[in-house]
Amino acid sequence: MTDNATSRRGLITAAALASVGAVAAPAMARQEAKPPGAPTTPKAASYPKPPFAAQTQPWPGLASKMNPRPDHGEESYKGSGRLAGKRALITGGDSGIGRAAAIAYAREGADVAINYLPAEEPDAREVVELIRAAGCKAVAIPGDLRDEAFCRQLVERAARELGGLDILVNNAARQQTRATIADISSEDFDATMKTNVYAPFWLTKAAVARMSAGAVIVNTASEQAGDPSEDLVDYAMTRAAMLNFSKSMAKQLAPKGIRVNAVTPGPFWTPLQVSGGATPEKLQAFGSQSPLGRPGQPAEIAGLYVAAADPALSYSTGQIFGATGGGGQPG
Repeated sequence: MTDNATSRRGLITAAALASVGAVAAPAMARQEAKPPGAPTTPKAASYPKPPFAAQTQPWPGLASKMNPRPDHGEESYKGSGRLAGKRALITGGDSGIGRAAAIAYAREGADVAINYLPAEEPDAREVVELIRAAGCKAVAIPGDLRDEAFCRQLVERAARELGGLDILVNNAARQQTRATIADISSEDFDATMKTNVYAPFWLTKAAVARMSAGAVIVNTASEQAGDPSEDLVDYAMTRAAMLNFSKSMAKQLAPKGIRVNAVTPGPFWTPLQVSGGATPEKLQAFGSQSPLGRPGQPAEIAGLYVAAADPALSYSTGQIFGATGGGGQPG
């Protein structure tokens, strides 16, 4: 190779590098111009931020009457068969996070039974249609989880109508804001404990008797388990209980091949808030204190419920899956 040839090759290489640099420079400038804290997806950019309109509903509330109406993934969630052939029971499956999980599970190929209170029937009918539209079997079982006998009947009926039970999602919860401990009546305390602690205990006990290796239990806890609000004393107690229940049951059921995981949401826009879970003043600013500056939409956490039950994550048990908008999560 001559010196002239070497020089020509060097010039060509330098020109090519200069050309790449010229193209890359505007691209890098565009990346640097991205505003800090910008949403990571176009969908997230469209989600509402506070302040919200003043609104209240009687307990337990309906998603269909909320303003703005929550996004449960009705239009956006796309499945890929991760739960194909599975049979799931989801409590509180009519609205909020439970509804988002039910939609996601069906679109991942699972047949789904949902439980809800009779007053939530309008929301439940919508979920049933969405599950069926995904080509999966839907079973609707209304009833009050504060009744031990009903909890046993719920698991029995779900297993019978689905042909078995592979996944139990203990999601239903009661949350009522009370300014001081003096404002929490014994009746209130009992209702919260029965819904949030007793019912998951009863349901898990009944479900385990019907589950085999490969089954999964997913419990909903909360960031309140580690950072409780002063006006949600009884609710926060129950969320801490669910976190520990999940960890201890994961150890107990591991030899049976049954996994147990928990999901810890932060502030999410659900009927729980508009039906007494937050004061009207707090509701209008709901989610503003999270680093993302807004509440989460149920659609944004559905994927964690899928992950918590996904057979591909067979080594994940006793795990805590969190979605708090940057606010951290209990360990």
